[in-house]
Amino acid sequence: MSVQTSLQANVTRAEVEDFLYHEAALLDSWKLKEWEDLLTDDATYYVPPNDELEGDYKNTLYIISDDRERIRQRVIRVLDPNCHAEYPRSRTCRLISNVRITGVDGDVVHVASNFVCYRYRRYQREFVYVGSYEHQLRKTAQGFKVKQRRVLLAAHELGQLGSVSFIL
Repeated sequence: MSVQTSLQANVTRAEVEDFLYHEAALLDSWKLKEWEDLLTDDATYYVPPNDELEGDYKNTLYIISDDRERIRQRVIRVLDPNCHAEYPRSRTCRLISNVRITGVDGDVVHVASNFVCYRYRRYQREFVYVGSYEHQLRKTAQGFKVKQRRVLLAAHELGQLGSVSFIL
């Protein structure tokens, strides 16, 4: 039995769903340090522009294109009480659906899912972010770790959604 077949046989959609639900719960409760613990040392976080969803971050201007160090810095910034964009913090509620394992490459499981993220800010209207996630999850002895998190926003007009100062 090949490594790919063996890993695929050992990963279920329910396990992946549980992981994604756990990740969403950490983000919604602003447990960003704990969320950071779910990341690999080489993790990346991408939010491409809505008019170039398949564009490469190397030659397309992304909304967010973070490597592991930039993710760490982003977490420090948004947790700081002096971060005016997130003080008081937004309240978010994420719904994850249509979770699919789309492939396995060695110890990395490729996952696609859909999401709706409701964001509430004091003195502002409700914002609704809709789109899909593409995760690359590394299977370890301790469970899944996020190698790559790609957020594809379905909105045609991003200006209506306000700033994205929180982690989608």
